Amino acid sequence: MKKIFTFFVVAMLLTANSQMVRANDSTFVFTTVDSVAITPVKDQNRSSTCWAFSTIGFLESEILRIGGEPMDLSEMFVVSRTMMDRAEYVVRMHGDADFAPGGSAYDVIYCLKNYGMVPQEAMPGIKYGSSKADTLPVHTELDAVAKGYVNGIAKNTRLKKLSPVWKQGLQAIYDAYLGKCPEYFTYRGQEYTPMSFANSLGLNPDDYVSITSYTHHPFYTQFALEVPDNWRMDQMYNVPMEDMMRIIDEAIKHGYTLAWGADVSEAGFTRKGIGVVPDIESQDNTGSDADHWVGLSDDEKRKELTEGPCTELSITQEMRQQAFDNWENTDDHGMQIFGTATDQNGKRYYMIKNSWGTRKSKYKGIWYVSEAFMQYKTNDILVHIDAIPADIRAKLGL
Repeated sequence: MKKIFTFFVVAMLLTANSQMVRANDSTFVFTTVDSVAITPVKDQNRSSTCWAFSTIGFLESEILRIGGEPMDLSEMFVVSRTMMDRAEYVVRMHGDADFAPGGSAYDVIYCLKNYGMVPQEAMPGIKYGSSKADTLPVHTELDAVAKGYVNGIAKNTRLKKLSPVWKQGLQAIYDAYLGKCPEYFTYRGQEYTPMSFANSLGLNPDDYVSITSYTHHPFYTQFALEVPDNWRMDQMYNVPMEDMMRIIDEAIKHGYTLAWGADVSEAGFTRKGIGVVPDIESQDNTGSDADHWVGLSDDEKRKELTEGPCTELSITQEMRQQAFDNWENTDDHGMQIFGTATDQNGKRYYMIKNSWGTRKSKYKGIWYVSEAFMQYKTNDILVHIDAIPADIRAKLGL
């Protein structure tokens, strides 16, 4: 009971402590407008498993939302099950698909529905004497070993028939690095299987839908977003950018969080906990002499403009599409949207739970991203169906 209470207090403090953030070496001052309860920030460290961490965090918030006890769910259970499925897919495609450690929010929902879920204590992953999941480059090594194994089978033109044990060999690799997925375990005095535990959480996997916004498919229809990590071909609902933003806003306002797939590859997404889309053309040489400003690269200019509130680009649907089509916006990173805030000028930002730990993070693992960034850099969101405004649901046939 004491452990449960401590976990709950930490989760609440993460929300409460974000009410007002003042940074000594930044001009940003944020005030929370709306905030939904989240569980503690975790550290994915040197692993490509943000998709698991972000969506597990989303499910943990969903459990809190429906009145459940705070949970710490196992990311590595989901990773093990998902990578085995992805390997089977790549082998079926004879190697004409990428075997990589990335994934999507839907992979976690698929696991919840088809394989169940386990608490962190039932499958913590291999710790190697540390409280972190990956102090040593374990995942880097694992990814290289697993990729070599899978491609050695899938792309081997000399093989005319596969043995019945190749999947057992791959599972042994994941078991060695991550630990075995438990068939049975005891949690809080009760025995479970992964499926019975998942059923006990009160979450219906069919209640969650993916939303995106691109013009190369008709709006208010479904399509599989063409990114490598959507290898399960999750059918996402396609809506105009304005509707996508309404869904995000209304979800937060009514107590829901969202799993967020986004592009964070440009300088506007900083290690200082900020995500903005600076309008570097309109800034000209503001705040520096002209020679210095002209001599900077675009990325260097963006970095200078992210030290405090700045003028941003006005994002359009066409800009989103162009950035997607020219590979400028890719499915880089998964995070969790859980609130909104304003800066000292009244400008709105979204509060994001990241999975890069808290030790080197200015806002203790929380990022503040602008409306322009959310409009421009969002690839997809995962949300409970009830959080979608009624008129949009009607257009989608939900």
